[in-house]
Amino acid sequence: MDQATNPIRLSVSEAARMFGISEKTIRRAIQNKEINYIVVAGRYKINFESLVKWSQKKTHVKNKNEKYGIGQYVEQWKLSNTLYSPNPPEQENKEKKNQ
Repeated sequence: MDQATNPIRLSVSEAARMFGISEKTIRRAIQNKEINYIVVAGRYKINFESLVKWSQKKTHVKNKNEKYGIGQYVEQWKLSNTLYSPNPPEQENKEKKNQ
């Protein structure tokens, strides 16, 4: 199944932990209809794509994400070994130019 038919959904607490913000902030966004969600068994399930878009529009959320949420790990995820680079030919061309 593709993302259009099976979107990723997070609970309020999962979203708060992932983005390094409080559950209250997530609930406020739900109340203000800033993020898309559905209710399953009386619990909010937030659409991950709308959560990411919302987090990038809100400066304080974006900053907290970078400091306390998933954003703090971005530098660690960067590939340093060009053997595993997604575009090895491009990487090789860059290295040749630098020599």
